[in-house]
Amino acid sequence: MAWNEPGGSGKGNPKDPWGNNNRGNKNGGGNQPPDIDEVLKQLMDKVNGLFGKKGGGNGNNQGAGGNDGLGGLLVIAAIIGVGLLAFNSFYTLDEQERGVVLRTGQFSSIENPGLHWKIPVVDQVIPVNITKVREAEIKERMLTEDENIVEVELNVQYRVQDPQTFALRVEQPEVSLVSAAESALRHEVGSTAMDPILTTGRAALADAVKIRLQDYLDRYQTGIQLTNVNIKDARPPQQVKESFDDVQRAKQDKERFINDAEAYANAIVPEARGRAQRQLEEASAYKERIVARAQGEAARFENLLSEYKKAPQVTRERLYIEAVSEVYTNSSKVLVDVEGGNNMMYLPLDKIIQGMPSSQSKDQMSNSDMSTIADQVINEIRSRQNSSNSVRREGR
Repeated sequence: MAWNEPGGSGKGNPKDPWGNNNRGNKNGGGNQPPDIDEVLKQLMDKVNGLFGKKGGGNGNNQGAGGNDGLGGLLVIAAIIGVGLLAFNSFYTLDEQERGVVLRTGQFSSIENPGLHWKIPVVDQVIPVNITKVREAEIKERMLTEDENIVEVELNVQYRVQDPQTFALRVEQPEVSLVSAAESALRHEVGSTAMDPILTTGRAALADAVKIRLQDYLDRYQTGIQLTNVNIKDARPPQQVKESFDDVQRAKQDKERFINDAEAYANAIVPEARGRAQRQLEEASAYKERIVARAQGEAARFENLLSEYKKAPQVTRERLYIEAVSEVYTNSSKVLVDVEGGNNMMYLPLDKIIQGMPSSQSKDQMSNSDMSTIADQVINEIRSRQNSSNSVRREGR
């Protein structure tokens, strides 16, 4: 049987969990539910007992009971509020974070990772991640030094170096970073020609932007440290891309022609220098040869002069024979004008040489052979002169 079912003895239901024994039921019936006000009054009595207060009396003092109920609710609300404040007074920082503590709105300290306590309402903690590498993307169309337009995509990677300045000095440090990066990029692009930006000068441009941007951030006191700055892409605007490609192809053709010309020059110039050096060496050798020959001829003439002084006639004939031998060496036929006659004497030297058993060819003749030929020619001339003189005498 349920505790609130009828059939009670009228002295209270023993199964009533509240133990009211039908108090508050003026009719004395056992089938009535317990009075809610009575339940709240008992609960408030227990709470007041915890704080050293007595109950509000029996049901005859209804006003006092109502006041006690309202005070109990306030006490409960105060307990719950104090519990919430105590719970919110504890906070935890992980290994990547540092806590910037503000006390009554002013900077107080920097907290390290771990479990910490703060004064409720008075203290405020701003957690700042100092190890995470953050990124910012910038894409701008800019004017170069040579008055060309390029589109540049910039990637900036950074982290927080000083949590205090990052959290307190600048209201929105990351927004300030983007604005400073745009300013630094425009300054460097405006000081650089277009070709290096599009080809081989991207790394140098990124380094220059990083240095200038870090200087801006330090002066703004943002507490940000740059880790890397990259030029992701640099290209001309889409509207002029076709004309730009034509210009680039023309420049490539120019570079190719220059390289071909330099290669040709590198091949020709050393060869020409070699030929010039060879001619200089040949001229030097010719000079030395001529000077040596002249010196030898001079020495030979001096020696010959001394011999001539000793025997003029013999030396004269010897010189004559040597001269004739030298002339006859380069000629195979000789015409001799006969003194006192009208005809020319013809001497076939090639036939004479062929008739000599000791000589086989002109290149193999020795000095003795040449002397023999000269003697034969002289004897032939003398004999013909003698015969010519005898013919003249007979005619007279």
